[in-house]
Amino acid sequence: MISIHPAQLQDWLQQAGAQAPGVVPVVLDVREPWELQTASVKPDGFELRHMPMRSVPARYLELDRDQPIACLCHHGARSAQVVHFLMQNGFTQVVNIHGGIHAWSHERDPGVPVY
Repeated sequence: MISIHPAQLQDWLQQAGAQAPGVVPVVLDVREPWELQTASVKPDGFELRHMPMRSVPARYLELDRDQPIACLCHHGARSAQVVHFLMQNGFTQVVNIHGGIHAWSHERDPGVPVY
């Protein structure tokens, strides 16, 4: 499984864009709704989608296999599990955002609350 740190997201977005011109990458937030209300990221060069981890097995077909996907959770454990699940189901352009939204707040956007 490939992981990137939030500070590396911009490089990943550029690389994903070069590999799939015209396709907008997705940051797939797999946290619970209350977590999303507590702290959320703003789309910047990517589409933001919310799909709580427990709903992924029933909803993953809503995702486009041609879209690069970076999975995000609180610290990176749940999103790593979702990356593994998606890869087992034929998704090839999927990475985990290591450290989750907690690291995002420290590395990309200090305006994102830490919880």
